[in-house]
Amino acid sequence: MSCHNCSQPQVLCSSEPLFLQPLWDRVRSWEALLLSPFFPVIFSISTYVGFCLPFVALDVLCSWAPALRRYKIHPDFSPSARQLLPCLWRTLYQHVMLVFPVTLLHWARSPAALPHEAPELLLLLHHVLLCLLLFDTEFFAWHLLHHKVPWLYRTFHKVHHQNPSSFALATQYMSVWELFSLGVFDMANVTLLGCHPLTALTFHVLNIWLSVEDHSGYNFPWSTHRLVPFGWYGGVAHHDLHHSHFNCNFAPYFTHWDKILGTLRPASVPVQSCGCGGCP
Repeated sequence: MSCHNCSQPQVLCSSEPLFLQPLWDRVRSWEALLLSPFFPVIFSISTYVGFCLPFVALDVLCSWAPALRRYKIHPDFSPSARQLLPCLWRTLYQHVMLVFPVTLLHWARSPAALPHEAPELLLLLHHVLLCLLLFDTEFFAWHLLHHKVPWLYRTFHKVHHQNPSSFALATQYMSVWELFSLGVFDMANVTLLGCHPLTALTFHVLNIWLSVEDHSGYNFPWSTHRLVPFGWYGGVAHHDLHHSHFNCNFAPYFTHWDKILGTLRPASVPVQSCGCGGCP
């Protein structure tokens, strides 16, 4: 009787890891690439550009399909090639000259093999949410500081605000210091929580997508901020207001820190200059 009573909970407990096991086995079939020092750069660039291209295509299509402009925050703006190409070049250059050397150091101390077992689904979701919340907190503090201290703004963050109307490829148009800081936050959170490699990949993909969406300039009915209830998530209109007025909406994703410190502004509320001394 005791054996029968114990067997059912064991099956229920072991079924959750098995849910992700086929996916993880498929990912592990690319183990040589995943453990290569080139993978982080290839993964980051391909994911980022892959998420940007649909929005670039939409900007082009707006010329032939004006109905698409109803979803644009700035209906009369479309980035030109002279704006797009420098953004793409800066991304490629910084990944080769900064990201790749840093990932070489990380690769040198990484484990020689991937774990055989997949993470539990609930643990993966829990860690991804914690990573997003930690990243949101860290970047909020970094971002607020670099707007409130004029020297920091002019030296490190002003380059990201050179395009007042944001577009997808402008997401990573930033200084080396800013890119490095975001990379440190990203990797430190994964390491701190002891995330499974599949969890880390999931978080990186989601983090890149949310960043691109925030800068895309498109406010669709299915945009993330419309899917998250109670106004907990800012989204593209929230972040576009920051690019327009500079002194509000410093958090990249969620709204709680801006609410707590009084820097949250809805799009309907006019705001003043941030006083950083360097805003265009």
